[in-house]
Amino acid sequence: QVQLVESGGGLVQAGGSLRLSCAASGRTFSNYAMGWFRQAPGKDREFVASISRSYSANYADSLKGRFTISRDNAKNTGFLQMNSLKPEDTAVYYCAATSYSGITATAYNYWGQGTQVTVSS
Repeated sequence: QVQLVESGGGLVQAGGSLRLSCAASGRTFSNYAMGWFRQAPGKDREFVASISRSYSANYADSLKGRFTISRDNAKNTGFLQMNSLKPEDTAVYYCAATSYSGITATAYNYWGQGTQVTVSS
């Protein structure tokens, strides 16, 4: 089992930045790919970004250039740097881990509880 705990969410004005963290415990973090997803009220959960065990990153096309995913295996932590935030980025952000890889939620076995990000206009 892998336990994931997100932090770093909050309220920010449009144009601002936030850095989300995802602390992993329970298994060797470096053995897992990690992803970030988000879910806005009334909408489906959507893919944001993923990073493989070999540090290869993928992003949702609409977020490229504003969001950056990274990981620090020594600290068992993943990160999502979010810049130039927009009101439409408002959502609950979830980190997830998988023994494989992918950009769909079904590819991920382990999930955090989520952290709220609210961007005001």
